Amino acid sequence: MNKTLIVTLTAIVLVLAFAITLVPQEKQATAQETTPFPSREKIISVTGTATTSVEPDLLRVQFGVETQEKTAKEALEANSSQMTAIVEAIKKIGITEDDLSTSSLNIYPVYDSYQDKLTGRYTQELIGYRVSNILMVETSQLLLAADIIDSAVAAGANRVDSVYFTLSPEKQLETNDNLLAKAVLNAKSKAEKALTPLDHKIIGVKAISLSEFGMPPPIPYYDSMMMAEGAAFKSSTPVFSSDQEVSTTANVIFVIGSN
Repeated sequence: MNKTLIVTLTAIVLVLAFAITLVPQEKQATAQETTPFPSREKIISVTGTATTSVEPDLLRVQFGVETQEKTAKEALEANSSQMTAIVEAIKKIGITEDDLSTSSLNIYPVYDSYQDKLTGRYTQELIGYRVSNILMVETSQLLLAADIIDSAVAAGANRVDSVYFTLSPEKQLETNDNLLAKAVLNAKSKAEKALTPLDHKIIGVKAISLSEFGMPPPIPYYDSMMMAEGAAFKSSTPVFSSDQEVSTTANVIFVIGSN
């Protein structure tokens, strides 16, 4: 066999080997690039709601004392003396130290402005210091609302900022859990009613989206009520709390199929 024939046969063998090697790679690439068929899953999206009436179990009363003296020390001492008397007074009606907390304590200078007769310029003169001490009472004894205010004012409180009823954290959590379950069941009921005339039924759940539990605003009795110094507060009737209406929603996506 001559050298020309040997070279030709060798070249043919190499070409065939190279072609055979490329075939599975092309098939593999084709398989990787194949896009799956879109899902033919049928769904229905429904929003369920649940509402309940909740009786508040927590009372919050915020009040305090404002005093003004020539020096900061004198103003603070006078304020502390009055606040001590107030705390002792409300303890006598059943409020404990665990129910009390300081909401804010502020000391700031007080200026008097006047116009200079010669220059016409306005000048500020420091005339004293004012101390504002705000106390928060938080208790489950809802019927003590009027007594707390009466006792505090009689003992020297000259401002009542707010009195309102709300839910304790424990009751909030309990109410939240109950409402979410009811909202999901309400969504299921709506979906079943909508599918009945379409001859379809629920066969699964694809997703559930729960809303944040929305607490209603607290029920105020007094709000931001500043009392004139020396004025008497008269509570002619007891302070009663009222139920709060709370609601929540849940969006559920159901998978459906024919009956």
